[in-house]
Formats: sequence, structure tokens, C-alpha cells
Amino acid sequence: MAKPKSFSCSSCGASTSKWSGRCDGCGEWNTIQQEVPLSAGPAKKSLGAKRGTSIILSDLSTDEAPPPRTCSGIDELDLVLGGGLVPASAILVGGDPGIGKSTLMLQAAARFAQNGLKTLYISGEEAAAQVRMRAQRLGLADAPVKLATETNLRDILTTLESERPDLVVIDSIQTMWADNVESAPGSVSQVRAAAHELTSFAKRRGVSVILVGHVTKDGQIAGPRVVEHMVDTVLYFEGERGHQFRILRAVKNRFGPADEIGVFEMTGRGLAEVKNPSALFLSERGTPSPGSVVFAGIEGTRPLLVELQALVAPTPHAQPRRSVIGWDGGRLAMILAVLEARCGIPFTGLDVYLNVAGGLKISEPAADLAVAAALLSAREDVALPAETVIFGEISLSGALRPAPQTENRLKEAQKLGFTRAIAPDNGRAGGKSGTNGGMTLTQASDLTGFIGDHFGAG
Repeated sequence: MAKPKSFSCSSCGASTSKWSGRCDGCGEWNTIQQEVPLSAGPAKKSLGAKRGTSIILSDLSTDEAPPPRTCSGIDELDLVLGGGLVPASAILVGGDPGIGKSTLMLQAAARFAQNGLKTLYISGEEAAAQVRMRAQRLGLADAPVKLATETNLRDILTTLESERPDLVVIDSIQTMWADNVESAPGSVSQVRAAAHELTSFAKRRGVSVILVGHVTKDGQIAGPRVVEHMVDTVLYFEGERGHQFRILRAVKNRFGPADEIGVFEMTGRGLAEVKNPSALFLSERGTPSPGSVVFAGIEGTRPLLVELQALVAPTPHAQPRRSVIGWDGGRLAMILAVLEARCGIPFTGLDVYLNVAGGLKISEPAADLAVAAALLSAREDVALPAETVIFGEISLSGALRPAPQTENRLKEAQKLGFTRAIAPDNGRAGGKSGTNGGMTLTQASDLTGFIGDHFGAG
């Protein structure tokens, strides 16, 4: 029986069992192509018909030393990479257009080159004169970085074979074009083929490769998700254009911790490291006002203090608005439901706005209690005491769960001058309040008790 044919869209990667002129997934025309299986050929024999070469098996134990790392000297970048650049590693850096990816990569390439790595910077988006102008503006014109502008993948691989660099930066992967793939540059097929060839070259020749990629409207790197599985490290460069802060976040790292972040500030001379992110995020915070709460969070391995801002106002509409920037909208809906169902505090008929100051995005559940405090503070028009930080997770029953790394959160808060903390009861303090490292720690076991202590009866 003949094997059924398989077709896929070269633009979005959607699969189908038959050809059609228009893709049902993305709506593009003339992008459906037949996928030819690897086993296709005149002699269709099973794999068992011909014996292959036996592979070598080994034990899990090893005496090999950890891979050597090269530090760039940009501490925030080295932190996110897990301690520096690993030889023969493939790194994917994604971010919105214009967020500063090319600036960061040019600065990183220059610093790695100055530290002894033979570095190539290949741009498929800009002319060589544009890259040189940026280098002059950043003060990197004398850096020993080799520059090229090319999009043909075959020519790039040939050049890498002859030059034998230690590090190559490809800006960007969406502009690369493989002449053996019948689709336009930037399509799913081209991105997948280019990423596979460059990653294979990195492993085969011991060259570190950094691929720059744009993200789509929903925040994912443009192209198939399989590209993220090909590489060793995936970094996202985040930030709002209206803010000078930029966050480099590791979402995957085979050589270090994931969810680590590096904080940068966009200046006239490029991206500058932020040694104390908490102080920077709180630098514009004035006198405490209703709806303003400082959350003591953990991003990766570092504690980070950030201001949460809430606004609650009567709505003229039948359906109240729920607007969130920098946090999960679904989790906000959960907090509002718990406040109404477990604590009897309704938000019906009220518009709710929540914002994380500084353009930072928070995903930690320990922000639940700080969000609830900001909402209650805005609703009751009551400002919380100054020099207070809040953290803790809220369950659907209204109980408060302790947050991990409490000590690190308190130390960071104390270092910035905060004297009071509100957190869930971890069962070890022996009471509702006490001192911890010179800070007054107020604890609560459930959301109802927290509201009664700090907002009266609600």
C-alpha cells in the first residue's frame, strides 16, 4: 500500500494531507509544499535490511573537566550565560525589532574579541557602513572584530571554514538564505534550515555561534519552535521602548541556570550594565501613595525589588476593564476572584489597572500577595507604610504560602533601606511578627488575616 503524501506550509509550518493553494493556518498563498521522506528512493527497503555501525556506549560517570568558559567582561551578559561563553555552543537571542539586540551583540562581539577570541560579525540586515557607524558611536571602532554583510548561507559557511573563528554572530537568522530550500528568506523552512546548518557547524568545528532572531507579536521567536530545541541557550531581550531599562533573560541554558536575568540601561553610548537593578527600578518612586506596593522578588538567582502600581476606579461600562502590564492577566483574575469569594471584597463595577513599574515582566507566584495589597490599597484609598516590602503566594482557598529564598529577599530589601516586610507565616518564626536580620517581619497565615491587620475589615 502506498504511503500517503504529506504537505506542509513553508511560511508557518502547518501540516496537511493534501495540497491546496492557500494555507488554512496562516492564510498565505502558494506556500504548500510536499514533504519528501528521507527513505524515498528507487529501492524502498526497511532499515533492518542493511546493518549499520554499532554505536559506542559509555557510563554516566566521567573524569572530564567542565567546559572552559570565556568571559566577555560584561558581567550581566556573563551572568545570564551561566559564567561565560562555552566553546562550540549555539546561542539564540530573540527580541522585538529595535529593542537593542544588534547593539548588545556588537558590544559583546567587541569584548569577546578584545579578550582573545577570533570573532566574526555577519550582518544580513544592515550595510557594512551602518555597522561601522554604530561601532564608532559605541566607541568600538578599534575592536578586532571582522565584519561582513552577507545572506547566502553557503557563502557564509565557506568563509567560516576558511577563517576558523572562535565566535561568529549572525544578525539575523531570519535574513539567511539557503539556496537548497525553495522558499523565501525568513520563511519557516529557511529559518529551520539555516539554524540547523549553523548549529551543526558549531558542533563540528568547535565554533561558538550566536544567532539573532526577531520575535512575533505574541512574543515568540519568529520561525518554528524546533529552532529553540536545536540551540544550547535561548535568551530573550525584553523591554519597553518608553523605558531605558532592558532585560536579558535566559529561558533555556544547557550550561547554566535558566530564568537568570541581566539588566541593562540604554544610553547614548550603547547598553550600560546595571549593577544594582533594584535601586534603579525604585529610583523614581516618591512618597508612597494608594495602590503603590514594593514587591521583593527573585529573578533567576538574584533578588530584585520592583514597584507594583494598581488603580481601581468606577466604570461607566457594563463590563469592567481588567488591564495588566508586566504580569499575567489570568493570575490577576484569580486574585480578584479569591478576594471576592474568600474575603467578601467585591470588585464588581470597578475598572482594575495593574502595572509593573520600569517595564519589567514578572511571572513569579510570590507576587500574589503584593498584587492583592496594591489592589486593596487602591480600592480603599489607603497607602501602606513607607519602607515596606511584600511577598507571598495566595492559594484558591485564601491561604498564604511561603515564598522560596525568603532570606535573600529580606537581605536585598534591607540593603536598600527597607525596614519592614510582610510575608506568609512559614511556621518557623513562632508568631505573627518578629525581627529578621534587623528587619521587622510581619507574618500572616491567610488573606483574611492580612486584610484585617492592614486594611481593617475591608
